Amino acid sequence: MFKRIWLLLLTNLAVIILLNIVILIIERYLGIKLVWALYILVLALVIWFWWAFISLYISKWMAKKAYNITIIKNEDIYKLDKKEKIVWNTVQDLAERNHIEMPEVGIYKDNDPNAFATWATKNSSIVAVSTGLLEHMDEKSIKWVIWHEMAHILNWDMITMILLQWVLNTFVIFFARIVANIISNFLDENLSWIAYFAITIMLEIIFWILASFIAMWFSRNREFKADLWSAKFLWKENMIAWLEALKNFQHTSPKSRSKLATMKISTRKQSWIRAFLSSHPSLDDRIKRLENAIV
Repeated sequence: MFKRIWLLLLTNLAVIILLNIVILIIERYLGIKLVWALYILVLALVIWFWWAFISLYISKWMAKKAYNITIIKNEDIYKLDKKEKIVWNTVQDLAERNHIEMPEVGIYKDNDPNAFATWATKNSSIVAVSTGLLEHMDEKSIKWVIWHEMAHILNWDMITMILLQWVLNTFVIFFARIVANIISNFLDENLSWIAYFAITIMLEIIFWILASFIAMWFSRNREFKADLWSAKFLWKENMIAWLEALKNFQHTSPKSRSKLATMKISTRKQSWIRAFLSSHPSLDDRIKRLENAIV
């Protein structure tokens, strides 16, 4: 988990530094001074637009490479065992009901019960489950997991999240540079551009962390909505029972204590800062929300 967080931080820091170098060169050597704030806003919008949607369109390819996913082909369906067929049939059923192309279905090796979906569009998506999910969860639980993941696809959750991050990242760059410009005006002229560059990076990191609170809050709400969407068609009592079973699995599996994350969910107790920066709500919160839901 910490390796992934560290990699995410380094990636975003590299992007921030690169963007600032490009913008600084444009500002200093092209002499752009007119309507400076508007120029920064438009430039940030364009840059983050391309970054966001390139990330979106390569997400499926990256997932396949990162998890070494084995895609189930049509000609291999007859080789599937009972639980694997449940995964395939559930995805196919929901795709047909909602008039979208059949997502790719894949299986990857992981002892923990995990599942996820990623896509660029509804008609170009993938649903992947771990071997641990098939091994440790019963047939009803597996079916509910697939309904939850398909809810993300059908409700355009990933697209919505990308759009939100695009807007947030745009304003991170915009406001950081506006504030940095104001501060640098009070410094020695010979050092102001150096200070401006350094202050901008520092402010962008701070604003990016603050923006992450908004993005993760939105992500947690999308998880709740995916649960509620599934509860409209499946008994919520079965869903609650599955979440309880997942909690029990954590307590009986030493490995799961360190990285159990079904659908990227951590079941461990979290500090308030980690809870706010988590993309998924805790299992206890999900269970409570389902218990109080009227579906």
